[in-house]
Amino acid sequence: MTNKELADIMYPNVTKTIDDYEKMYPERNLDPKAVVTRFAPSPTGFVHMGSLLTAFIASKVPKDTNGVFYLRIEDTDQKRSVENGIEGIIKDLKAFDIEITEGAISETEEIGSYGPYIQSKRIEIYHTFAKWLVENDYAYPCFCQPEELEAIREHQEKRKERIGYYGRHAHCRYLSNEERAERIKNGETYVLRLKSTGDFEKKVSINDLVRGRIDYPENDIDHILIKSDGIPVYHFAHVVDDHLMRTTHILRGEEWLPSTPLHIELFNKFGFTVPKYCHLGVVVKIDEDGSRRKLSKRKDPEAKVSFYAEKGIPSEAVKLYLMTIANSNFEGWYDQNPDKTLDDFTFDFKKMSASGSLFDIEKMYNISKNYISRLKATEVYKGLCKWSQEYDPDFYKLITKYQELTTNVLNIEREQKKPRKDF
Repeated sequence: MTNKELADIMYPNVTKTIDDYEKMYPERNLDPKAVVTRFAPSPTGFVHMGSLLTAFIASKVPKDTNGVFYLRIEDTDQKRSVENGIEGIIKDLKAFDIEITEGAISETEEIGSYGPYIQSKRIEIYHTFAKWLVENDYAYPCFCQPEELEAIREHQEKRKERIGYYGRHAHCRYLSNEERAERIKNGETYVLRLKSTGDFEKKVSINDLVRGRIDYPENDIDHILIKSDGIPVYHFAHVVDDHLMRTTHILRGEEWLPSTPLHIELFNKFGFTVPKYCHLGVVVKIDEDGSRRKLSKRKDPEAKVSFYAEKGIPSEAVKLYLMTIANSNFEGWYDQNPDKTLDDFTFDFKKMSASGSLFDIEKMYNISKNYISRLKATEVYKGLCKWSQEYDPDFYKLITKYQELTTNVLNIEREQKKPRKDF
């Protein structure tokens, strides 16, 4: 039995080809220097500070290059998705004026011609690419059950071998196509695995925009690409999506660095151009005992972006702070250019820290005070009304009743060389 015949049995409903999708999603008509990035969260709750930093940088670079910034929702892990999770993400981005060029704008609406931008609506696309891998002997069905995989792991641990489904440990890799077809027809459940051609003894180079060249062993593990329910895993889905959406730069957390050799192998299998990678360091906090740890969604209220609205910190001040931790030269530039805005500053990957970003809430407060001190009293009044209407209704009634008096108070020692900063 040929690989194509097996692929037809595995994916009988696939009617399109990769070439069909290449025509549907052609290269973007952009300047060669234009950057296309994405923010690709899972709808698992609120946007936290680390995600906001990623989204902020990912939106800034295309703006500097007349490129495209799009929002893609990665909801293939339905167990982690929460109700109204997509709406929450969109709301948080809007709160900080992070504008998308394309992508989801609600649970049911989107803008742009490279969608759908919600992964659960792209299953047919993933299956088409999966079928191509089977046809070309780059992937195969694996029927191993959890107890079999656990036995493989125990055997590897006992012999102190690398853990994983690879080489002689990849039992289903060596089945004949006839046996695979028979087991599928008998109704056995299976996943789709990559048939890796990597060599763990060889190195693959990752030219990271922040960290420079990093060498990792090639991937040789036959990772799962499609789960038994037909839903793709992140590794596979993002490669297909980033290619078809013509992403030029992938910005993501440093925890994905070890997986990058797998992603590069997948890009190469399809003959796709590998995007440029930028792995961002984690946002860390110093505890009272002087120890450093990752900013925690559970422990730290300031990790939740709604915290800043509640505290009355303007969204623009939050973005100014984010830029100070994103680019080491921004603070000096901003001090020298008090009349300019974030849009006037050009982001530089080379000015990013590879060791992560130290989060300092007191510095955030100071930047907020400095920012507010530069505003007109009428602008402060407008922002104060918006904040108090939601968080202090009694105060809102008072300042709207005495609008002129409130504005005059807010203007005390404001329009001078060194404006007061205690508002």
